[in-house]
Amino acid sequence: MRAAMFHGPHQPLTIENVDIDKPMGREVLVRTVASGVCHSDLHFVDGYYQFPTPAILGHEAAGIVEEVGLQVSEFKPGDHVICCLSVFCGHCEYCLTGRTHLCQTRPARAKTEPPKLSWKGQPVNQFANLSAYAEKMLVHENGLVKIDESMPLDRAALIGCGVTTGVGAVLNTARIEPGSTVAVFGAGGVGLAAVQGARIAGARMIIAVDTVESKLATAKALGATHGVNAKTDEPVKAIRDLTGGGVDYSFECIGLKIAAEQCFDCIKHGGTATVVGMIPVGQKIELDGPIFLREKKIQGCSMGSNRFKVDMPRYIELYRQGRLKLDEMITRRGKLEDVNEAFRAMKAGEVSRTVLMLG
Repeated sequence: MRAAMFHGPHQPLTIENVDIDKPMGREVLVRTVASGVCHSDLHFVDGYYQFPTPAILGHEAAGIVEEVGLQVSEFKPGDHVICCLSVFCGHCEYCLTGRTHLCQTRPARAKTEPPKLSWKGQPVNQFANLSAYAEKMLVHENGLVKIDESMPLDRAALIGCGVTTGVGAVLNTARIEPGSTVAVFGAGGVGLAAVQGARIAGARMIIAVDTVESKLATAKALGATHGVNAKTDEPVKAIRDLTGGGVDYSFECIGLKIAAEQCFDCIKHGGTATVVGMIPVGQKIELDGPIFLREKKIQGCSMGSNRFKVDMPRYIELYRQGRLKLDEMITRRGKLEDVNEAFRAMKAGEVSRTVLMLG
């Protein structure tokens, strides 16, 4: 099969012919139809996070089941599925207490078993249990959810990561109340999903913060009531002026130290800041200690605190009702060969999401 190979930081991905093994046990072979280009992948390309090479990146995808392992009971060939990196074991403490997104013993092949992926006779590292920048994926059945065949797979792919992370951060992690005031830092794919999550939850004021006017315009089209351009305005002051002291909830959806600090500074006394973005390894967030006496809180978020086998079908239903807008989040579509251009466009702020169409 063809795949976009990751050779290391600051290097372009190359299209290579890669071998993929047959499904074993509870594994499912999925033909990749659509793969979203997520900012998390860019963190590895830019060297902010490390991952062993060679590898195939990509983790936001939807496709069609081609073959299943002998122990698979939930899926059959022909099923349409969304993939999720939150593969879970089902028996660790986190899984048994309903926090499968934090599973610490994710299913994987033993080192004595053949590799899932290989190239020129050598093993290829699978990224995020998926490796979605490829024509096929070999995924444990606890990393898939079946969806109705009428759901367009390019829109479904967005639910695989960006939408589940952003909407889930609002609904699952922060659990905002109707009538709340909300600030969202970053109007990329995850931030736009968080804006929509706040709208769906009934927030009365949703302030989007970004440095690109076109992305702020998209945020307003998807539910933001106000936009703050961080290039021309100081975000914390602007948010305090708009709200009369600060928001109830804020969400950092970029992965920047300064944005995380502003995310905390802009909440009111008793407010909650949620850091969703991937802040580079080794960077520290600095906060003024005495302010914690005002019961301001800051928390992390992993993949929208998802229970994806339950959440994703619900998000599809919200899409069908017109309450969760996915079509408007896709700025461009491309082919597998366009992956490097998709990264460039993302860094330049030209797109909310590029979706690669593979089949």
